[in-house]
Amino acid sequence: MQILSIAAAGMTNAQTRFDTSARRTVAAPLDDFAGEIAERLQAKTTFNANAAVARTADDMTGTLLDILA
Repeated sequence: MQILSIAAAGMTNAQTRFDTSARRTVAAPLDDFAGEIAERLQAKTTFNANAAVARTADDMTGTLLDILA
């Protein structure tokens, strides 16, 4: 199902953004601390939204299989 792969790609992208922001903060903690916190919060929200899409797609597939069984 294409939706699951899209959601998985979104979660991977969000994780990468979060990790990159954390590394920038460790490298130079006072350069743009507020901006990096905002970036991590945005990445977390994006990850959670994509996880919700994946859960919903999984639930819908399960319901469809139950109907067809």
